[in-house]
Amino acid sequence: MKINGLFAPVSGVGNLFEPVSRPDEESAPSFSDMLRAAVNEVNGLQKAAEAKNLDLVAGRVEDLSEVMIAAEKAALALQLTVQVRNKVVDAYQEIMRMSI
Repeated sequence: MKINGLFAPVSGVGNLFEPVSRPDEESAPSFSDMLRAAVNEVNGLQKAAEAKNLDLVAGRVEDLSEVMIAAEKAALALQLTVQVRNKVVDAYQEIMRMSI
């Protein structure tokens, strides 16, 4: 039985520990970019709601529903952001509890 031929390296496999680059990887935004954009959007909604409230106090708003809708959008976006953050923290803590 020939053992030398059984354990010869397979040609064309390459190094298994090298990161694989995908063609669409350069065009796809990173997780941090997506997170930053989401936080900036929530911040924008908060600022818009604050501006509507200031307009209401100054008497420049004719329709109160615009102010309420802006405030609810900002509140819902903030609640969603907090819930996503809580899920990410829970997932991180669960991973840290895993034994290797």
